[in-house]
Amino acid sequence: MDEDMDRALEAVGPRLRALRRERERTLTELAAETGISVSTLSRLESGARKPTLELLFPLARAYGVTLDELVDAPPTGDPRIHLRPVVRDGMTMLPLTRRADGIQAFKLVIPAGAGRDEPDPRTHEGYEWLYVLNGRLRVVLGEHDLVLAPGEAAEFDTRVPHWFGTADSGGVEFLSLFGRQGERAHLRARPKGRA
Repeated sequence: MDEDMDRALEAVGPRLRALRRERERTLTELAAETGISVSTLSRLESGARKPTLELLFPLARAYGVTLDELVDAPPTGDPRIHLRPVVRDGMTMLPLTRRADGIQAFKLVIPAGAGRDEPDPRTHEGYEWLYVLNGRLRVVLGEHDLVLAPGEAAEFDTRVPHWFGTADSGGVEFLSLFGRQGERAHLRARPKGRA
C-alpha cells in the first residue's frame, strides 16, 4: 500500500508541470494566483518537495480540476462522472474530457443577459472547433463578426484574435473542442455509394 502511495505522489510533480504548460502559465503567474512561492511550485513539479493538501487545494482551484485528477486517484467503482464547472467572466465552462493533453472538449454556457459586453478579443496558442447547441452565439474572429445558430459550427486558429458572447438577449450553449497548435478535429465520412 505504501508503495502505491509513493508512486502516486511521485507522479504529481510531472502532472502539475504538464497542466501548467498546457494552460500556458508561468510559475510566477501561478504563484500570484495561489499564494505559493515560485520556488515551492518549482520543487513540487520537479519532485523535490512532497505534495500536501495545503499545496494541492489552491493548485486544483487554479487549474479547475479535482484533487483526484491531480493525484490520479484510483477509481472508486462509482460509475458516475463528477464534472466540475468553471465560471469565468459570466461564462460557465464544463470540461467533458479528463485528460491533461490532447484535444479537450468543453460545454460552454453563457446565460441570458451575460456575454453582451463590448468584445475584447484574445489570442493564445491552439486550434478550436465550436458547435452551437442552443441560442445564438456571437463570434468575433479577427475582422469577422459572425452569428452562429443551433447546428452551426466554426473552426479557427486561436492565434487569430477571438471573442464569444450572446448574439441577443437570450443565453447560448455550445460545444468547444480545443487542441494544441497543429491539432484539429477531423471529421471522417464514407464516400457516397453509387446508385
